[in-house]
Amino acid sequence: MKQISNTVSLLIVILMCFSCDQRTEAEKIVDASIEAHGGKTYESTKIEFDFRNIHYTIFKTPTAYEYIREFSDSTGTVKDVLNNSGFVRTVNGAKIDTLTEERVGAFSRSINSVAYFAFLPYGLNDAAAVKTYLGETEIKGEKYHLIKVTFVPEGGGEHYEDEFLYWIGVEDFYLDYMAYDYHTDGGGVRMREVKDVMEVGGIRFQNYLNLKPADKNTPVETMQDLYISGKLELLSEINLENIRVVPLSK
Repeated sequence: MKQISNTVSLLIVILMCFSCDQRTEAEKIVDASIEAHGGKTYESTKIEFDFRNIHYTIFKTPTAYEYIREFSDSTGTVKDVLNNSGFVRTVNGAKIDTLTEERVGAFSRSINSVAYFAFLPYGLNDAAAVKTYLGETEIKGEKYHLIKVTFVPEGGGEHYEDEFLYWIGVEDFYLDYMAYDYHTDGGGVRMREVKDVMEVGGIRFQNYLNLKPADKNTPVETMQDLYISGKLELLSEINLENIRVVPLSK
């Protein structure tokens, strides 16, 4: 009787373990990718880097974020701050209160875009992100999990209708390729290929080749085939420079 009781107890524990993890396959793969790229280090540090002669400071956790960019132009020293409270621009230390709603939106989208891509794959767990597993695929002899990410209207930003595809290595869970369509500035579609990798402060940073098809209305789902067949044009390079990872004081 005691042996039967122990067996039943063991079965209950096993069933409980299976029921504990309610994540989808896409969520499990994304979580593994985040861990491979830096894991909890993302949430305990702020990240600084230069991108196209602009200095960025990025901080992000599941509940809070603050993105800062600083540069100089004809008006003086400009500092933009985007966080949970909204957007603020200062010039030479003085707050600018005359920005139109359209300008605030444009500046916010610009800084958010840089922060989003620099922080990948961490941002894929944002509450508004909807992740779908599209199965395994292969590029240049390497096997990848293909993940599609869309966004719900609430919390998904002004252009929540944009769609993203991410190729995550089956063996190492590194994010080697991505493709996305966008609807700002006339819209279009892009694919990015990792060019080189830098590991700083326990976080994996990646620079990319930014590729485009001949037709800006190309469906994002066809980008892999176009890439493999050599039909994408190199548009630019996405390079982060002077990267620093600064631990947050406890």
